[in-house]
Amino acid sequence: MPSRFYSAVLLVGRQVLGTLAMVVLIGAWVLDWDSVGVIAASVLFLVNAPTLWHFTQRWIQQDLAPAQRQFILAMFGIVFSLIALVGMTEIWPWIQGRFAGTNWDAVGALAEGFGALGQILVALLAAYVAWRQYVISRDLTTQQNRITQQQTIDSYFQGISDLILGEDGLLEDWPPERAIAEGRTAAILVGLDAEGKAKVIRFLSSAKLLAPLKRDRRLGRAIFDGLGGYEEDIEFGVRIINLGSMLVGADLSHTDLRWTEFSEANLTGANFQACNLTRANMPGTVLQGANFTAANLSRTRFFYGDITTASPRDRVTPPNFKTGSQTGAIIEDADFSDVQALSDDQRYYCCAWGGEKTRATIPGGCEGIPNLLGH
Repeated sequence: MPSRFYSAVLLVGRQVLGTLAMVVLIGAWVLDWDSVGVIAASVLFLVNAPTLWHFTQRWIQQDLAPAQRQFILAMFGIVFSLIALVGMTEIWPWIQGRFAGTNWDAVGALAEGFGALGQILVALLAAYVAWRQYVISRDLTTQQNRITQQQTIDSYFQGISDLILGEDGLLEDWPPERAIAEGRTAAILVGLDAEGKAKVIRFLSSAKLLAPLKRDRRLGRAIFDGLGGYEEDIEFGVRIINLGSMLVGADLSHTDLRWTEFSEANLTGANFQACNLTRANMPGTVLQGANFTAANLSRTRFFYGDITTASPRDRVTPPNFKTGSQTGAIIEDADFSDVQALSDDQRYYCCAWGGEKTRATIPGGCEGIPNLLGH
């Protein structure tokens, strides 16, 4: 307790003495009392020096890392050593003799030129720093958008699962549930980028929510296939979610769409550039004006039945899934430039039913294959 009392008294005394010394110093400076000013300045220095040293020492010991302390010490050491070398050797007289008779006006003009150049470099550096800040901000925004999009997709997956699956684990598939599921799907596909759309389509395809499922004619329930899944019925089956025109003009470029279900969907003007469409199912799909540049079409299905009798769907004639008549995709004006893994049957179908614009993009050409589209 006494030590704290004495410390408080000493602190107050220093503050009072420092304040008086500052007032006397200002007065001596104004009145030109040099001797009094020197004494006041000395007292002010002695009063404040311990406090400054105390806080400087604490800053060095607590806030600076050992490497930073070494750097500061080395910097002061180099500066003092250079000053000492210049003052204690013949370097300074040599410098004075070297620049004797120098036109300092020209040197000043040159210095002004270097100063202007320095200002330009500083401006360029500031522009570079601003650009880097923009790039970092853009990358952070993109990453945040990806995280937000993934959270939205996860919420959609959970919502569709809760809507479709009943408590007994069987597929609950009533017309209102299908309508709500289609509405949710249409709403979410609008706001997603290409990768997000691909994730949703892969999820729906893998869950058999896009495939035409065979139904019990009385209860409307999907029928098991005896192999742990649901049986498909391409002729009379009902889809839980019908893509319809949700993906018209959609950008799906550079995405993974293997084993996806697009049959009978409207994909007019869709962009499949550099997509992996291995085993994708596209019979009856409207692909007019679609871009398949550099896409992987390994075992991609465009029609049912035999290639010699297969033809694109139309609105008048019902499809024949045995012969393939009116079951194929509409590929008029589609671009198949540089596609990969195009089979002979795929090439024949695309050349026969794609029209002149599509035929011009088929790798290897369409020589010997008739233009059955007629235009």
